[in-house]
Amino acid sequence: MAAKIKKGDRVVVLAGRDKGRQGEVKRVMPAEGRLIVDGVNVVQRHTRPSQANPQGGIVNKEASIHVSNVALVDANGKATRVGFRMDGDKKVRFAKTTGDVVNG
Repeated sequence: MAAKIKKGDRVVVLAGRDKGRQGEVKRVMPAEGRLIVDGVNVVQRHTRPSQANPQGGIVNKEASIHVSNVALVDANGKATRVGFRMDGDKKVRFAKTTGDVVNG
């Protein structure tokens, strides 16, 4: 199945404690149906000292969020659904609200 949301897309969170926040997709995990958005769903990890981090302590990092809880942001800055259509001989993604082709 084709990916409706890809790495580098700008998305808005629809549900959860970060509802309404926008960010760029840093990583997509299609097998789990989850993705990591920059600056959204930040959690604190308590890490013990290691070779890489000799001090240990509390580290902030982005946790994954389910793909159903985010929507693509269109040119107007609003949440939109994503559709697919043939543009010549190429399959492209487009925003359902405006009909514009989504880059990527």
